[in-house]
Amino acid sequence: MRDVSPWREPVPASGTMGDPRARGRFGEYGGRYAPESLVEACREVDEAFREARADPGFRGALAELLALHAGRPTPLTPARRLSQELGVRLYLKREDLTHTGSHKINNVLGQALLAARMGRRRLIAETGAGQHGVATATAAALLGLEATVFMGERDIERQALNVFRMRMLGAEVIPVTTGSRTLKDATSEAMRHWVGVTGDSHYCVGSVIGPDPYPWMVREFQRVIGDEARGQCAAELRTGVPDHVVACVGGGSNAAGTFAGFADTSARFVGVEAEGGAGAARGRLGVLHGCRSLFLQDDDGQIVEAHSIAPGLDYPGVGPEHAHLRDLGRARYVTVTDEEAVAAAVRLARTEGIVPALESAHALAWVIRAAGGELPAGSTVLMTLSGRGDKDISTLKELV
Repeated sequence: MRDVSPWREPVPASGTMGDPRARGRFGEYGGRYAPESLVEACREVDEAFREARADPGFRGALAELLALHAGRPTPLTPARRLSQELGVRLYLKREDLTHTGSHKINNVLGQALLAARMGRRRLIAETGAGQHGVATATAAALLGLEATVFMGERDIERQALNVFRMRMLGAEVIPVTTGSRTLKDATSEAMRHWVGVTGDSHYCVGSVIGPDPYPWMVREFQRVIGDEARGQCAAELRTGVPDHVVACVGGGSNAAGTFAGFADTSARFVGVEAEGGAGAARGRLGVLHGCRSLFLQDDDGQIVEAHSIAPGLDYPGVGPEHAHLRDLGRARYVTVTDEEAVAAAVRLARTEGIVPALESAHALAWVIRAAGGELPAGSTVLMTLSGRGDKDISTLKELV
């Protein structure tokens, strides 16, 4: 099955991608499903975040870090040769050019500043592809914090470069040997660990998942992608707004941040999931990692293990706001196979001189597949290139 979410007319901006308020709900999704000790910790994070985002001093400090340390703004790059081949106008929002090599640094710098503001001296994180772990280790080193990163044993094996980078930056990397030994299990272990150390540690969630306020807080820290792209498109495109905004989706942070910048426009949103991890496209209502959303489950309601060649998409669900956007028809969620993603990565490398992360290659694979069909000739497409492919070279060497 592919492309199972039907197109509908975009809903008005009101009520979408805003503040979910006290209950942390996006329609029937979201919430704060956590042990009592973590409920209180989440309340503290919520209060601190609301105060910080209203404080010009905090916003200014974050903007300075994003500019001087992360390298923002990232460029909007026209993929000229590939566009000519596809018959569409494809623009790439280049998050692969940030310091650490992916969009993860945007959220982590925000949460690390928040942790320091709250008096926390240690960051806890989960990671799949390793990019969030590297970003967390980087921010911790920069701000003089400690960092502990939980990573599935299987992901440690296939992302050895990022494991070395985390350890070189001073982070403790803890292998997770339970379950599928991938992102889901790393997240579970990180949350269990946080229960006992909430007094001095901040859990730096890497995607738009988890108990409230994390889904919308992470989206707000990633909104810089969409806000920048909105301004860049206004200068680059005759209409000022692309016809389609496309991004890969695991938990969904780069997509949420990109979509947020265009929530009040007519742009159609497309979230591209891995065929073996399609929470939005084929998930069922359930609760995991502190929130109610759509997750891959069997007939008994047990979570089904996800699979993707891209470790960052190896998650059996999707963030609650994505589930809500799907229900509203504001965003459509489609799937791409491992083989399509690898082929797309090779094609981008050979037409534009850019080696993308395999996560980002999923988004590109859908654009390639849809060109000339669902994407009419001459359409303008903004695609977030969420990360660079250095981390995936060992995998690609075996397949290309």
